[in-house]
Order: sequence, then C-alpha cells, then structure tokens
Amino acid sequence: MSSIYDTPGLQSAVQSIISGSTSSGTDVAAIVNALVTSKVAGQGSILASKQALAKTQTSAIGALKGALSALQDAARALNSGAMSSYVGKADGKGLAATTGKDAVAGSYSVTVDAIATAQSISSGAFDAKAPLGEGTLKLTVGGKDITVAIDSTNNTLAGIATAINKAAGGTGVTATIVNGTDGAHLVLRSTETGVEKGISVAVTLANGSTDAGLSRLNVASSVSTVDPRDPGKTVSPHTAIDPASGWTQSVAGQDASLVIAGMRVTSASNKVENAINGVTLSLGAEAVGTTQTLSIERDIAAQKASITAFVDAYNKYIGTAAALTAFDPAAAAGSQAGPLLGDSMMNTIRGDLASLISKGVASGTGTVSLGAIGVSLQADGKLAIDDAALTSALTNSPDKVATLFNESTGVAAMVAGRVETFVKSNGVIDSRLQSISAEVKNYTEQQKRLASYAETLTNQYNAQFTALNNLMAQMNNNARYLTQLFGGDHSSGTLNAR
Repeated sequence: MSSIYDTPGLQSAVQSIISGSTSSGTDVAAIVNALVTSKVAGQGSILASKQALAKTQTSAIGALKGALSALQDAARALNSGAMSSYVGKADGKGLAATTGKDAVAGSYSVTVDAIATAQSISSGAFDAKAPLGEGTLKLTVGGKDITVAIDSTNNTLAGIATAINKAAGGTGVTATIVNGTDGAHLVLRSTETGVEKGISVAVTLANGSTDAGLSRLNVASSVSTVDPRDPGKTVSPHTAIDPASGWTQSVAGQDASLVIAGMRVTSASNKVENAINGVTLSLGAEAVGTTQTLSIERDIAAQKASITAFVDAYNKYIGTAAALTAFDPAAAAGSQAGPLLGDSMMNTIRGDLASLISKGVASGTGTVSLGAIGVSLQADGKLAIDDAALTSALTNSPDKVATLFNESTGVAAMVAGRVETFVKSNGVIDSRLQSISAEVKNYTEQQKRLASYAETLTNQYNAQFTALNNLMAQMNNNARYLTQLFGGDHSSGTLNAR
C-alpha cells in the first residue's frame, strides 16, 4: 500500500534527515512542494471534480431548457387558433382573402364595381426655371393641412415640389415634376386612397411679392357623382376639380365599391375589412366588372403544418432528454452516465410531459387522444405521424381535432402551461441553475481557502527546513571541532599531543 513517503521528494528529505544533514545539494523547494501537495492535492482534486460536474450540469440544463422552450413555442402556436384557421379562395382574378380568428366556413358571391384609387392632379404648364413669386401654400388633404413657405430660395416649380415633399414627410401628399412638350407641370398625388382624401391648394402671396404665376397653383377638390365621361350619368362618389383652375385630374380619388351576397359595401381602402366577419378582402384592378365566388374553407395544410411542428418539437425534446440521461457502459469510467441521469428534476419533467401527451382530452363520456388523429406514441417516447390518417381526421373529423387541441384543456394548451412552470423566470429550471451557481461559488471559496492554506504550509515548511539546515550546519561544525580536539581516525588530537 502506497503512502505519502513514496513521493521521491519526501524520500530524499527523509534520507537527508537520517544521514544527519540537508546539504546544499538537497532540493528543498521540491521537498516542500511534495509535502504541501500531499496535504492539499486530494481535497483540491475533489473540488475540481465538483466544479467540472457543475459546469457539465449547467450546460446540460441549458440544452434541456432550450428544447423545452422550443416545444412551448410550438405548443402555443398550435393553441392560438391554429385548429380553427381558415383560408379564403376566389375563383377569379384580382380578389383575395385573408382570414382571422372569427372566420367561419362559407361561400359568397362577390361583384366588384370599382376599386379604391388615390387622387392625382397636374397643374398647368410652367417655365421650370422661372421664379413664381413668394408666399405660402396651404395644402389640405383629407381634412389635414400642410403649410409650405415659398421664398426666393425655393420659388421655382422644382423648388416648390421639394418644399412640399419636405413639409409633408411622405404623408398625405407627394409632389413631383413632369416635363411635357408644353412645359413643366407640378403633379400632386394623395398617398391614401378614397374619396375623402382629395387635395386642395390655397395660395397666399407675401406682402409686396409680385405674382409671377404662384397663384395659378390654387386648386380645390370636391366630391361628385357625375360621370366625367358622360355628364348625364350618375356614378359612385369621386373627387373632382374645376377645370377653370388650370389643373387637370388624371386619376380621381374614390372608394372601392362591391356587392357581397347581395349587399352593397364601400371601402376607402382596397383592404376591405369585416365586410365578412373575420375576413379581409384584397381588391385588384382585375376584379373590376367581375362576379366571383369566394369560398372560406378550413386551412387543412396550415393545421397539418402546426401539428407537425408540435410533434417535431416534442421529439427534439425527447431526443435531448435521452442524451442527457443516457448510460454508456463502453465509455471510460467516470464518463459513462449522462449529466442528468437519475436527476430528480429531469425525472419530474419527463414524467409530467409524458403523462400529458398520452392521456388525451375529455370529450363527452370518453376521451380523444393523439392516436385518434394519426399521431402515435413510440417505444422510445417519441411521436410518429401517419400522414393519411391525420389528413383524414382534419378533413372528416374537424370537431374531434378541435376538441383535442382546444385552447383551455387541449393537449397543446396543457403542454404549454406545464412547460411554463419549468422554464419561466424563477421556475424549476432557473431555481436549479441558481442552486448550482451557489454551489460553484462555494467551491470557488473553498479553493481560495485551500490555496491560502497551501501557501501557509509552504511558508511553514520552508521555515522548518531553514532551521534544520542551520541546526545541522552547527552540529557539523561542533563535530569537526571535537574531532580536532580529541582526535579521531586520522588525527592524534590536539589534547593527545600534549
């Protein structure tokens, strides 16, 4: 059985003491280091092992938390109305629909008479470089005013367009210059569609300013129902301007107009919201003058994708948990067990989630389980999807699927809620990580104390060996003196010579 005296440094020290000296050839530093190491190495190794284990467990718990958070995200997505999602499909062009939470299945006849447009007007012709005078322009768009100061620095047509854009900031109206064969024209366009977004410009000349054409920018928009192509006909309300102003209207501002299931609907935007509950219609020019059938149907593809994402996330969590709790007998001793093998927190998480996945949801006098929609539990704890069975369940048994994934007691809702208790701030996992962090802090403090103790021992042993060397040197000197005085093997001695 080995002992601390098997250390070469200690053997040298012992031999030196036995022989009665620690000569200058003795490696005192090595002896002291060996003595100190024999005192602290065991405890230091234990602390290092505990710190390494804590680091490994922290990393493992982080991986587990990541997998659980991904599972929670997938469960929440599945639980947020995914099973009641619908898709809108039109049988023509220029009409599309997006559905919200309140949508229901149905079929509607939609006739689009007009789409919403934004007003665009052009001024008369000007010399692009000529100054037009000084003053103020007040642009009114949809009841909101934009005031633009015109002075000698910006009173050309191009300068006025720049000043308008700067003052408007891209909201309400935009201005540009179009150079025609007859000269330059200021073009104003409303940034929003609808009859209420007409543009008016009021010019006020500065005192003493010469009007060199600035007042020609006066224009007022109004609302008309007269067909501009046939004054004898009445059409939907639209913006109009007085041709005598010198301005022309290239595009009238108007609301979208359509008939849905026999009812007239208007909208200032081509995004027609809530005309059909839970449905937003998008209109394009190709839909004008057409009657189409709009069908609101269950979005089987989206529902299947949400279920698949949930299953994938659960399987990734199972794979992570299995890796963290594995046991490999072929691995080197000390590294055969996964970092969370036998861990009580890990066992609780696995048991809770497995129970939620397998037990199903109450429905009447029975229960609906994942297996009923083609999602089966495998021997390794993972889930497998039978695509045909899932498609059939979504298509033919939507009520069963809705029960299984209802937003209060459904599988996804329960999983998301249970995972929350694990991953939330100061939850089970955070508490465990805080505990490990406190342990690591304690190990660090112990290592500091151990290092301080080692330093104290080193100083103590160095002092003892220094005293021993001094004592041995004194004893050697005394021995030589006595030999000289009384004689020895090679001397008759000072006293004997008398």
